[in-house]
Amino acid sequence: MMSEAYTVVPLTPLRKIIAARMTEATRTIPHYRASIDIEIDALIKLRGELKEQRPAANLSLNDLFIKACAAALMDTPAVNIQWVDNRIHQFRSADISIVTAIEGGLATPILRNADTKSVWEISSEVKALSARAAKGALKMGEILGGSFSISNLGMFGVDEFDAIINPPQCAILAIGAARPRIIVSEDKESRSATVLRVTLSADHRAIDGAVSAVFLSAFRKRIEQPEHMRPRGAG
Repeated sequence: MMSEAYTVVPLTPLRKIIAARMTEATRTIPHYRASIDIEIDALIKLRGELKEQRPAANLSLNDLFIKACAAALMDTPAVNIQWVDNRIHQFRSADISIVTAIEGGLATPILRNADTKSVWEISSEVKALSARAAKGALKMGEILGGSFSISNLGMFGVDEFDAIINPPQCAILAIGAARPRIIVSEDKESRSATVLRVTLSADHRAIDGAVSAVFLSAFRKRIEQPEHMRPRGAG
């Protein structure tokens, strides 16, 4: 339908689902947000070294963010949860939903057992899931459930944003763009660093602010001290 001022665009089935779920999330989940800045120069260096070993793998920073997030979830299992029928389900593995832009909307394929996978395995599986998402070929088992979500708009140049929780999960991490920044220490010494800001949206019914702070600190440590991500035998 058209008028002189605008065009009416009918909602696709996918857009209707997204609208319903996001409305449910904002109405029923008491969101709060916590942000932290992270230096990623060590991570960038590690990625460069790993890419030299396997150029064809095309390892991305997002693959490493996922690896760090999985480790941080194991460090703080109180964030690795779902809220189901007024009960908390705490997961033993990091089943991370990767928010993925597709034509006409979003998909959230789940990388299961991310905490047990190498960066190479994560990179390969994320690419395969994204390809199937783009084709609309994800299986129900690849999109239902999950214990946590990651949304990365930094790759599109977005500095900082808040993400909406994907129920029944209780938290989602929003990753912004990395920018060069001058860091001034307590003794007034300055240095240059590459910094990004991440924001955790959490469900206050299940996750208190102090717990979010512990998770964000664990994630920052995993990013700023990334040697744990180096596969055995690499480097």
